[in-house]
Amino acid sequence: MSETSVQTSDPTEEYDWLDEVQSDTALAWVREHTERTERELHDAQFHTTVDRIREVLDSPDRIPMVTKRGEHYYNFWKDAAHRLGQWRRTTWESYRTDNPDWEILLDLDELAVKEGQDWHFAGAQLLRPAPGEPYRQALVRLSPDGGDQVAIREFDLENQVFVPEGFQLPVAKTSASWLDADTLLVASATNPSDTTRSTYARTVRSLTRGAELGDAPVVFEVDAEHVLAGVQVDSTPGFERTIFTDVLDFYNSRTYLQIAGKNIAVDVPTDVNVFLHRQWFLFAPRTDWQHAGNTYPAGSLIMTTVDRFLESGTIDRVVFTPQSNSSLQGMDFTANYLLLTLLTDVRSEVHVLDLHSNSEPQRLTLDDPLCSVSVSAVDDEDESCADEIWMTSTGFTTPTILSRGPVGAQLTPVKSSPARFSADDLEVSQHFAISADGTRIPYFQVSPRDLVLDGQNPVLMDGYGGFQHSMTPGYSPALGRGWLERRTADGRGASYVLANIRGGGEYGPRWHQAALQANRHRAYEDFAAIAEDLVRRQVTSREHLAATGRSNGGLLMGNMITGYPQLFGAISCGVPLLDMRRYTRLAAGHSWIAEYGDPEIPEQWKYVRTFSPLHRIFDEPQHPDSYPASLIWTTTTDDRVGPSQARKLAAAMMDRGITNVRYHEPQDGGHAGSTDNESTARMLATSYEFLWRQIR
Repeated sequence: MSETSVQTSDPTEEYDWLDEVQSDTALAWVREHTERTERELHDAQFHTTVDRIREVLDSPDRIPMVTKRGEHYYNFWKDAAHRLGQWRRTTWESYRTDNPDWEILLDLDELAVKEGQDWHFAGAQLLRPAPGEPYRQALVRLSPDGGDQVAIREFDLENQVFVPEGFQLPVAKTSASWLDADTLLVASATNPSDTTRSTYARTVRSLTRGAELGDAPVVFEVDAEHVLAGVQVDSTPGFERTIFTDVLDFYNSRTYLQIAGKNIAVDVPTDVNVFLHRQWFLFAPRTDWQHAGNTYPAGSLIMTTVDRFLESGTIDRVVFTPQSNSSLQGMDFTANYLLLTLLTDVRSEVHVLDLHSNSEPQRLTLDDPLCSVSVSAVDDEDESCADEIWMTSTGFTTPTILSRGPVGAQLTPVKSSPARFSADDLEVSQHFAISADGTRIPYFQVSPRDLVLDGQNPVLMDGYGGFQHSMTPGYSPALGRGWLERRTADGRGASYVLANIRGGGEYGPRWHQAALQANRHRAYEDFAAIAEDLVRRQVTSREHLAATGRSNGGLLMGNMITGYPQLFGAISCGVPLLDMRRYTRLAAGHSWIAEYGDPEIPEQWKYVRTFSPLHRIFDEPQHPDSYPASLIWTTTTDDRVGPSQARKLAAAMMDRGITNVRYHEPQDGGHAGSTDNESTARMLATSYEFLWRQIR
């Protein structure tokens, strides 16, 4: 098949006009179908669901998660009185109380009134002060619509104002790091020459105070076909350095250390992830790494000192080697310990290694094997808490608990979330389905304790299956109130299922790589196998089974709609990839070629087409009545995937005579789908209401 024949034989081209995101014609179509969906769904029951979800999102006794910088603990907070939120800080003594005394640094609602523009907080980076001095300067990231593009402004922490004539970068896909008080290293896609095909920054510029970004000298650049140029300034005393990254694709990159004014490449394969902390290198290979006569398996974690590796390539120790059922999920350092968060059959473990000995790692005791646990250092540079850790534990029916304490000691609960929904009659279990190729696929099930196994129970499946992202248990008040508390007319409670399909990271790189590109179908076969297992176990049946997924999970849902319509009664497909012929040309799609394949290459398009839902509607047509009821939704301001993909599949399904498809597209929200607690509640309630009404 030639490239020309690929283009001219594509029946979906009649929907290309929907690629014009802001065109009057496209927006008229969007309004028509969004209003229809809202007329049907947004009734009194919907508004009740919105109110109940928003109540828990706004609740004043949620845990305010914090980041320690100097003597302060920083937090960003939204509630009913602060729609856009407040950036604030407090002290440890105050944070430990039930009602901390917060110092408000930036009130986004007040800023909106002042500037006539809703700004959405997207994080802040503080400039390290001189020893013994307080933090005084910060770079604040502000999104105009909840999307990936941000403005960056310099902020005065002492006077709590934006710095007059300070650093101010326009809205773009931008990152910036403090080099010193008067210099930033900026990676920004502000013009075509500084932008990659993936719509991210191609260059890093050194911007001095008072200069224009376009005039700032380029200190690092990458090929426009690569994903992005990245920069990080490590200001740790005694280990100051600048780190540049050339991200070749989603899973391959080159790391450079700036030494004596020169950028020195770290000599490892491009699929080895590189981390630096103080004097240490950590390497995490995605495939088996042959180095100096040794083989370091994919998914392992290797540690050595920066100086020794740069001089001779010496590896000091392997700190984690995966087993067939285990994977590394995260790591952090205290002053004297390395913290590792692991999964074994999707159950959390925490291991602690002494940095100054070769002793076996210490395994922390966890209370509930079906809860997820993460650990991080409090502040490894503060002598008073240099070896203290935070531990966050959360489960489907177990409210989140935040604990703190020294490594090796009993941790003390600091904050806990109250129960937000009725869970006394719910139980959590783990099961394994057998996929088409014989692989065991784990999944979690949350169901009423008195569940009757007769195939009549309403069940919502949730999945993702991509980018090595692990789906783990977590306490979600919105899910509890929006779904798990629901009852059918005959008193049956709703169930929820979380799928751990291939393409994710639950079993490390191998689990992810098993569903890459030409093997993408395995993720879909896994999800289908879980659906079939639920029916086999008589938990539910097709008429009572719903599924939901967003982003890559939206692509999963698109393939369930078009490839497995016989398995589901209803599907919610959010901010999805669906037109895989054109995804590389839309928004940030070019950056995902390593995940899906390149449709511009005829040999790869042959397999990509087999999981392009927009094309499957034409290539594998079913009777219009055989498709599950489908809600396809996105936002106009999604600048990561783009809204046109959702628009096209919905339009194609409607034009094919499929009557049970609905479309919803609010304006703001970006790829997250929402900008504040109200819009989050409406987004979730729209999905839950649609699904429940189809399968109850």
